[in-house]
Amino acid sequence: MTLKTMPQILTPSLSRRAFVTGVTATAVGSLIGLPALAQGTASAQKIADHFSSVKTMMGEFVQFGPRGEQTGGKFFIERPGKLRFNFEDPSPIRVIADGKNVVIGNLKLKTWDIYPLSKTPLSLLLSDKIDLQNQTVRDVKEESDLITIVLGNKSIFGDSTITMMFDPKTYDLRQWTITDLQNKETSVMIYNVQNGTQFDDKVFQIDYQAVHRR
Repeated sequence: MTLKTMPQILTPSLSRRAFVTGVTATAVGSLIGLPALAQGTASAQKIADHFSSVKTMMGEFVQFGPRGEQTGGKFFIERPGKLRFNFEDPSPIRVIADGKNVVIGNLKLKTWDIYPLSKTPLSLLLSDKIDLQNQTVRDVKEESDLITIVLGNKSIFGDSTITMMFDPKTYDLRQWTITDLQNKETSVMIYNVQNGTQFDDKVFQIDYQAVHRR
């Protein structure tokens, strides 16, 4: 199987809907540009720096799809570029990013789809550092109970965006949302999060032989 150059956006569902996100936040059409971000980004940058400094995370998640469907499971993240989502039974879905590619696998059907990590919004979530002065920042909203940062890169994956939501007191990531080209949103809320966990290399290992046998 060959690499797909432009995923619609990754989701561990049989219809390959958008993958990853938090609560359905601000509509993409209302996003403001970089010049308007000059005010109020200092504290947001501190939060982004804190998130970037957390090199490993694991915990549980609940995912909400664009039609209201709900699934859950466990997640593992190792920065830069590595991620694994194990969906709870009866879902047979696994999502693995090894730093170069992302695969979505159906263990029951023994099928795998593969995408370059750099062509998905996951690359922003898993990047080594989030720079709010970078061209990828679409919006920053600061509220008393939540700070929201919207990231996108039109030259890489079109109009798709990822919205990350942080606790302004602890700087912890609470949820994220990916909005795809059709303006459909998939959200992921995380909880019981542990930072600084050591992972075996096999956690993020992709079986490329199985992927290419399809």
